[in-house]
Amino acid sequence: MSDRVLVTGITGFVGGHVALDLLKRGYAVRGSLRSMKKADHVRDTLARHGAPVDKLEFIELDLLSDKGWDEAVKDCRYVQHIASPFVTSMPDDEMELIRPAVEGTERALNAAFSADVERVIITSSAAAVMYGHSRDRKAPFTANDWTNTEGGDVTAYVKSKTLAERRAWEIAEAAGRRNDIATVNPTGIFGPLLDTDPGTSGAIIVDVLKGQYPAVPRFAMGVVDVRDVAAVHVAAMETPEAGGHRYPVSAETIWMKRMAETLATAFPQYRGKLPKFTLPDWAVKLYANFNADIKGILGELGTFKVVESTDAEALINRKLIPADEAVIATAKTIIDQGLLAEQKKAA
Repeated sequence: MSDRVLVTGITGFVGGHVALDLLKRGYAVRGSLRSMKKADHVRDTLARHGAPVDKLEFIELDLLSDKGWDEAVKDCRYVQHIASPFVTSMPDDEMELIRPAVEGTERALNAAFSADVERVIITSSAAAVMYGHSRDRKAPFTANDWTNTEGGDVTAYVKSKTLAERRAWEIAEAAGRRNDIATVNPTGIFGPLLDTDPGTSGAIIVDVLKGQYPAVPRFAMGVVDVRDVAAVHVAAMETPEAGGHRYPVSAETIWMKRMAETLATAFPQYRGKLPKFTLPDWAVKLYANFNADIKGILGELGTFKVVESTDAEALINRKLIPADEAVIATAKTIIDQGLLAEQKKAA
């Protein structure tokens, strides 16, 4: 069997970086797209970042359709199942997120096991680890923790990631192949962009740099660099003893106020637009009536959740990139690629 890897969701932030890492390591990569119209853009983007794209091919897949999955895994040694819906504004119907997340996982694993793929790495999330617990918890969350989907701070997205990962382990257990899968559970993913799509986390930095937040909520998030997330994906694929494990990965948890301070220090030309104060919770709750993104974080106001990443660091044999460095790297590529409104007007 060739060293070919199916990478689902190759157009995404994580998928692109995983594909870049794999191609540079000499693997053949088959990337899945929802539309083949994006193939040339993905190929050009990866080539621009130094990937040898002669070993890159594409296939069209839909998480909600059986079409193409058997062909997608044919002659693949590994599968990196990264595709999954991600939003900040929760839909009215939670099944809009849950169905593609769960059914996509089912299709990827069933096809992979039928083709006798050696290992499947699944991009889960810290969302499947650290929600539905006591707000007063101080202990770090580990691979042994699971989100309680009946908890008060559980959104449709959190539920979708938890149910999808639960389903992955169920399928692997039933097939007698628990040690042939591993999951990666990152917190908020930052780091250098590969193209002009800022993604969900990058969009936060865009809005902050554009002065969209005169003040910030009392909201903390785990931060991890996308380069580390990709490294964990590849190491979990290549390391025999990594099978059967979950890998939470987060460099550090930081308040949004600190993120703004980090950006102000690194990019003083934007200091005047950056938030300098923290909003009281009551004001955030009032504002949430007019902003769906803010409404999605109300359950987390004032909480400070820490994720233990020692297993992930051991797997890649180094410390994770610091959170501030990941945030700065995101902002640098946003600025360099002219994604801020005032730069576009000046062009």
